[in-house]
Amino acid sequence: MTESDQKKGVVHNLEAQQFELRVGESLCVVQYRITPGKMTIFHTEVPPPLERRGLAARLTRAALEFARLEKLRVEPRCPYTAAFFHKHPEYAGLLR
Repeated sequence: MTESDQKKGVVHNLEAQQFELRVGESLCVVQYRITPGKMTIFHTEVPPPLERRGLAARLTRAALEFARLEKLRVEPRCPYTAAFFHKHPEYAGLLR
């Protein structure tokens, strides 16, 4: 799966400060807050019936790519995001 395919369907809801992925009637999200120079990711949610399909990873990648483009450091307060950084060293440069 290409990077473009992985992000397919992810919507950046700037007003709500979250990345969203709708699957049927369910909504998966990565929520964040921006302060000067920093993005704090504080919540990742995928409904239980949709877990283990890579949806949280797809949302997290979209959030981290946004942070990279905006030249923001990332503070992972969400356990999922913190674990994602450990599994994906290519994003280590974004860590606060």
